[in-house]
Amino acid sequence: LDVPWYGVGYAIALALGTWLTARLARRRGLDPNHVVDGLLLVVIFGLIGARLYHVIDQWQLYKDDLLAIVLPPYSGLAVYGGVIGGIVGLAVYTRHQGIPFRRWADTAVPALFFGQAIARWGNYANQELYGPPTSAPWGIAIDCAHRVAEFACPPLGTVPPGAGFHPLFFYESALTFSGGVVALLLLTRFSSRLHDGDVMALWLVWYGLVRSYLETFRLSYDFTFFGVPVAILLGLGATVVGVAILAWNHRERPRPALEPWPTEDGGPRLDPGPEPDLVPASEAAPDAAPAPAFEAAPAPDPDPAPDSAPAPASRPPSA
Repeated sequence: LDVPWYGVGYAIALALGTWLTARLARRRGLDPNHVVDGLLLVVIFGLIGARLYHVIDQWQLYKDDLLAIVLPPYSGLAVYGGVIGGIVGLAVYTRHQGIPFRRWADTAVPALFFGQAIARWGNYANQELYGPPTSAPWGIAIDCAHRVAEFACPPLGTVPPGAGFHPLFFYESALTFSGGVVALLLLTRFSSRLHDGDVMALWLVWYGLVRSYLETFRLSYDFTFFGVPVAILLGLGATVVGVAILAWNHRERPRPALEPWPTEDGGPRLDPGPEPDLVPASEAAPDAAPAPAFEAAPAPDPDPAPDSAPAPASRPPSA
């Protein structure tokens, strides 16, 4: 039985993501009905982007058979393209509905992290996304039929059938799952400290760094720009954009200027200038000279009372 493990992984991720995003939307005061209403548009744009990126990345598989691009089975999908397409779909839906894009993008980030972690296990079932041989105990065996030419089994190559390889899919799955836990904690425990777009920026930085680093273990690249794998360039570009969003959201904003107080006649009060510093006496320098004391002048003494009244003038004798 040929099980389409990619499809199974995407279906599980989609169901979990819808449930989780609806719960987070309700917790954040958003209408959870938008999750279901916008899901179809986001999924359609995501599938188109995932398929388009895969075709460009693996162009040598389709250049001689262009109908294979649009005809089933659609065995090739790329995470980068799916995320870019999903973001475009979300932007179209939120603009049409008149709801905040960045707030809804933040709400969907935990589901995106966990969905990527789940879908990556399709690579394990299909024996894909592995790195070079390793002697580490967590190395995985790759059948000879699924190996790249550099590590082919004898007699075409020198790597024995039982050799272990770096499980790049597992590294990415574990790291993106950890990112989902961090994003979930931010939205549920520290939401009051967040700005719209912060959690979306976290995904850009987190996944950009993870993907750029893991791409250095890849064995071959078909989609390059001046010799540099496009996947690495996209990862570094996403990191720069995420850091820029965080810096802009948390920049120090100038305080608004206060209007002058009105005077009694209604006119503006002039600025009296800075007030002088008043230092309490207890904090004054100990060696400072004390301020001179001002003593009140003594009140003048009242005029002394006469010892005796003056004698009246004697009347002259009558003639």
